Amino acid sequence: MKILDYKSDSEILFSDLLEKVRRIGVDVLRPAANSVDREARFPQEGIDALRKEGLLSAYVPQTYGGMGLSIVELSAIAHVLGQYCANTAMIWVMHQIQVACIVHHGQSSSFFQNYLRQLVEQQSLLASITSEVGVGGDVRTSIAAVEKTDSGYTLEKRSTTLSYGEYADGFLATARRSPEAASGDQVLVLLERADTTLTLTGSWNPLGMRGTCSPAMNVSSTFNEEHIFSTSYSELSTQTMVPFSHLLWSSCWFGIATDALARARKFLQTKARQLRASSIPGDTHLVEASSQLQLMRANLHETLYEYAQMLDTMETLDDAVSDLGFTIKLNNVKVLSSQLVVQIVQQALMICGMAGYSEDSPFSVARHLRDAYSAGLMISNDRLNITNASLHLVYKER
Repeated sequence: MKILDYKSDSEILFSDLLEKVRRIGVDVLRPAANSVDREARFPQEGIDALRKEGLLSAYVPQTYGGMGLSIVELSAIAHVLGQYCANTAMIWVMHQIQVACIVHHGQSSSFFQNYLRQLVEQQSLLASITSEVGVGGDVRTSIAAVEKTDSGYTLEKRSTTLSYGEYADGFLATARRSPEAASGDQVLVLLERADTTLTLTGSWNPLGMRGTCSPAMNVSSTFNEEHIFSTSYSELSTQTMVPFSHLLWSSCWFGIATDALARARKFLQTKARQLRASSIPGDTHLVEASSQLQLMRANLHETLYEYAQMLDTMETLDDAVSDLGFTIKLNNVKVLSSQLVVQIVQQALMICGMAGYSEDSPFSVARHLRDAYSAGLMISNDRLNITNASLHLVYKER
């Protein structure tokens, strides 16, 4: 008896969209990925292709003309993009994190409502300015402060890394609420490109994720009071920025690992056909890597779907995400995903051998491995493990 698989209209539409993303990956991202990496250049063709399909407003509600996708659907897209070009995937993900901050915390303001409509129409690219010289990597602390002037407000900030800043149309920046405010009393501010000056203060020649173009920059901007989010950054970060970052970054890394394993599998299949053998050296590495990928998927998806359910009831979101158990779980997702992506790519390298080590081979995972090593540095795993260790001392398992 055949079991029919009934899908809702929305599922069918998203399936079609995901297939369109895969086609962009095949036709645009993969052919350019090596040159993006080699030249440490912005993946302009990839972002343009996503912009053309309206995917920069994927999370913007349909009320404003966006796609109104869920975080689960964003994760699926990030996973696909990560299989073709991790740089494009990470830039798209970081942009979506900024969009989510506006969607979740700005809709009560007519200014941000209009900005969302403008974002949809222009397919604007948003970047984040949370890093700062002198705070030791602690994004919940700021030295720079919002300052009131006779004509509005100003912000001067020295950023240690400003991803794709030169190519962004707008920025969400953290700062102290005022010059008199404590370092942890932060607000988030929307800086528009026309009113913002970026001054390059560092170079960009990293090991991996080279196309994100994230040098140090000094930022100077002017803006009106309506650009300042009414929600404190502490609350905004807990409810939106941290969950979106950990889950969507992990989705991107999941994509890197998926493609590395696919290359290793294809390498073994090709070798097995050549040798006319049913079992060849490297099989055990493939089995182990496959198990690790399954663990990565299960760990990510459990917390992803849990957070998605929380978003369905925004009124109680703060209580839900502030739960110590969820915080521990969320941090674990990021740490484990960033560790597993490296391990899986390393297993793929062992399977492919010199073919995986060579930059010019169709089985190369050199770029994958270099990109994967950045994962443990994006909000340091050491910092998250220290946080979780402290939380475990007071958390009671339910």
